[in-house]
Amino acid sequence: MHVEDLLRLESLDLELLWGEEQQLLREITGVTATDLEDPTRFLRPGEVVLSGLVWWAPAKGSEKISRFVSALVTAGAAALLAGEETHGSVPEELTRSCRENGIALLAVPSRTNFRAITEAVYLRQWGDLSRRPTSHRHALPDNVRSELSDLVRAGAEPDVLLDRALAHVGTPDCYVLTPTGRTVARTPGAPEIPAQRGRDLLRRAPDGLTLLIDTDSSPYDSWHLHLADAAAVPPRLLHETADVLADHRYGRDRARNEIRRRAGELIRLVDAPATDLPALNGALTACGLSPDGPFHVIGAAARADGDQAAAADALAEALRHTPGRPFALGRLPHGEVLAVVQGGSEVALKLRDLWRVVQACEPLVPLHVGVGAQVDTPDRLNSSLTGARYALAAARTREPEGAGVAAVDELGTLEGLLAGIPDDVRTIYHHKVLGPLADDAHTSSQMLRETLESFLAHNGSWARTAASLHLHVNTVHYRIQRIEVLTGRDLSRLEHKLDMYAALRCR
Repeated sequence: MHVEDLLRLESLDLELLWGEEQQLLREITGVTATDLEDPTRFLRPGEVVLSGLVWWAPAKGSEKISRFVSALVTAGAAALLAGEETHGSVPEELTRSCRENGIALLAVPSRTNFRAITEAVYLRQWGDLSRRPTSHRHALPDNVRSELSDLVRAGAEPDVLLDRALAHVGTPDCYVLTPTGRTVARTPGAPEIPAQRGRDLLRRAPDGLTLLIDTDSSPYDSWHLHLADAAAVPPRLLHETADVLADHRYGRDRARNEIRRRAGELIRLVDAPATDLPALNGALTACGLSPDGPFHVIGAAARADGDQAAAADALAEALRHTPGRPFALGRLPHGEVLAVVQGGSEVALKLRDLWRVVQACEPLVPLHVGVGAQVDTPDRLNSSLTGARYALAAARTREPEGAGVAAVDELGTLEGLLAGIPDDVRTIYHHKVLGPLADDAHTSSQMLRETLESFLAHNGSWARTAASLHLHVNTVHYRIQRIEVLTGRDLSRLEHKLDMYAALRCR
């Protein structure tokens, strides 16, 4: 199938925005639907890319569009099919970028479902299944469809659904994977795969086939149906199996919302000034946690001024990589994301290993985690919460635009301690202690501050400070005296040296 064949399908009603003969004759190898700004790792050469353009906004449109289109070119995509539903039309900048990069661009009207496009591609590749003899159609038999509906209503696990859906075609190796490579479900004969292998299968699966299970999930906890051998199951059957799993996922998400509501009640009790121990023990039990401990409280945050629902999904995905460690994740009324985790000191280490993998699902969204101290009893959870908030602030300070994990137990230096202090408090302290030395507008202030930094770095040694600055010792004496006059501090006293050192670190 070629790109131009999609334009001939009247049922899809696609509009060509740009594409010359060379682009329209490109052969299509598959379909990927994505709203990641950089989907390179999920694409295979020759695929058409479906995008609702959720990642695009007019404010930084050109920059994001350039990054997105470059990713498609790098991956060897055959064409971009851009949905009009989100923004009402396809941005002109996108058309221009596709023209400049030589990739065909088709507009998808809001009335056309992405799944219809996906099925059109795969059914064309396999031929018109409806024309084959009935015994070779390989769609879900009526009795299996009915049984699967009953299983979904009964709350069956996805492993059971996957097994039953594919049993009549020999139960080939098939997986349900999250973007971080975590296996949600697999057919009985499919070998276990580590998370790294799962991520590799989603990025590049030369012999397999991967479908996004269509649900209202975030980039951190979406589900992907991966078939190890693309020839083992007809596309129609695979899509119907994905629909069954989507129905299961909708039910699971409704149940998850109730679980998070109960977790929110637990978090509110932990955050309360006074501990109501009976209520706290009851809330722990209601969330599936033992009141016996040990515990950690963990805080997570995405953009400081944004919706923290993404941070909640990201933290939950990271914690699910360790099934034997129960947790309750909820949000306070103002949106703060917190989790009570049952487990020992390895919690922070495990999170640090996973957090950049989780953040890579949405690379442009900063994600940070703070891990509170381990406590052994529920009445100490509030202190762990305080530590988690402090560590979270430290993680944000260290890598404001990236992904960071900080644990309060690791804050063993003055720099670590200061990192957890809010920026506005740090700024006030910096100016209050240094006084005129904090003024960057004057060269003399910068010179004196440089002398002070060198003096403290050399443990108050006049000779070593003079040598490092290439000054005479008398000049260093004069400058230090001037610093003491301007700041009101005596640099012969240890506590005043510490004040000045901390103030310099609070810039």
